[in-house]
Amino acid sequence: MTTTLQSAEGRLVENIVHFVQALRKAGLKIGTAQVETAIEAVEAVGFSHRVDFYHILRATLITRAEHLEVYHQVFSMFWRDPEFLEGLMHMLSPRLKDDTPPPPPEAARRRAEDALGGAPPRAPKGKPEDESPQEALLTWSRNEVFRTKDFEQMNAAELRDAQEAVRQLALQVDPLRTRRMGSDPHGRSPDLRATLRRAARGGGEIHQMARKAPRTRRPDLVASCDISGSMSVYSRMLMRYLHAVTHARQPAWGRVHVFTFGTALTNVTRALATSDADVALAVIGRAATDWEGGTRIGPALERFNKVWSRRVLSTGAHVLLITDGLERDDMDCLDREAARLSLRARRFAWLNPLLRYDGFAPKAGGVRTLLAHVDSFHACHSLDSLQMLTETLGSSQMGGAGRRDQMRNRRVRGLRHQAH
Repeated sequence: MTTTLQSAEGRLVENIVHFVQALRKAGLKIGTAQVETAIEAVEAVGFSHRVDFYHILRATLITRAEHLEVYHQVFSMFWRDPEFLEGLMHMLSPRLKDDTPPPPPEAARRRAEDALGGAPPRAPKGKPEDESPQEALLTWSRNEVFRTKDFEQMNAAELRDAQEAVRQLALQVDPLRTRRMGSDPHGRSPDLRATLRRAARGGGEIHQMARKAPRTRRPDLVASCDISGSMSVYSRMLMRYLHAVTHARQPAWGRVHVFTFGTALTNVTRALATSDADVALAVIGRAATDWEGGTRIGPALERFNKVWSRRVLSTGAHVLLITDGLERDDMDCLDREAARLSLRARRFAWLNPLLRYDGFAPKAGGVRTLLAHVDSFHACHSLDSLQMLTETLGSSQMGGAGRRDQMRNRRVRGLRHQAH
């Protein structure tokens, strides 16, 4: 590497190399030649603003557009100490201007912590690190604040705790009564065939009337989860929630089918069959190639209705649609396919993280369109909301068939009124 720069500003070179190591841990492929070019560019160009340093390293280290977001997040976390960065910058430019941007949001901070392996960035020797308010929240991970905190605002440590808590949740539902009858000593209907068989074995005498009652079965669950960029954090947490439902010790559901959609529809049911949640999420990540991309809800529902609905909805399964409803494509397609799905499903529930806002209103076209077809509308942005979801989607709302025009969720009625 550049010997002159390393001897004069060895601390700067050391931190650039450490920053590159953080980028590599985040999954970016950066070669030694790129590191040399970055150091030479910093020496040749110099900078007087923090943004100059940001763009110099980005131009020399990043070669693919999809890596820009990861670079921005790791940079914001690694260089979050303005005084330390200013000290390094003054080595090259004595006229440094104070243009330090505000601290990154919790989402960026969390992703940067993941890239840095949970360790904070290096600080100058002899200077103690001050505990930030965000870091102080780590000690509150088991109290009420933690349970009501939005997943998007959690840091890496809190998300790990939330993932463990989600494993303890279970989505219970009452069994369904079928038309088939089974032997039941307390049944209301007499079982003539069983009675005659007993009488034939006992010489034709009837000692006791056999009785029967309708059999019950566990209903099927079909979940379709939006994995677009706006749903990234929530979709990962909801996938762990669905994994817990699939592997519950006392299963309340028959078969659980899970699909993901962004720009394409992917069946990830087999991946969730893996008992280890981390392994299952890794398999899903490889199977669904449209993570954190765009979203096309209408075409995804259309493909589901044409290819999968007859296979997974033939027994009257309950359907969970997990999305923020921010559709920008053809609303007629979304309206048509949502109506078809609503007619085929026994119950049609919509999980939307945007309900975390008290002033949420159905202004987006996709939200207004979906509201016309769902039976219930629920939040899914925190541990408390998932616990409430477990309670409200149980026997009272998901178990009974009910009529399609009987909207049990009052908020659906209110939002529909606003939409009109």
